[in-house]
Amino acid sequence: MNKKAQELATHDKDTGSSEVQIALLTDKIETLSKHIKMFKKDKHSSVGLLRAVNKRKKLLDYLKRNKIDSYKNVLSKLNLRK
Repeated sequence: MNKKAQELATHDKDTGSSEVQIALLTDKIETLSKHIKMFKKDKHSSVGLLRAVNKRKKLLDYLKRNKIDSYKNVLSKLNLRK
């Protein structure tokens, strides 16, 4: 687990909370974005990128509906929306 995910975790072994999942997906999205910039014809990775972005969007919508304070915390820690 990366540093940002550890900061958002509620306890030591937290891997399933929405906050941690969003942090891990953000890391995956950044990695895939760099890869796709280098290899423009790699369509399979671009599909994976779209899936990761959509899943992160759904998780952020869930947090916005149910835990607004956690939603704002995640946005500020991960520098997502401004």
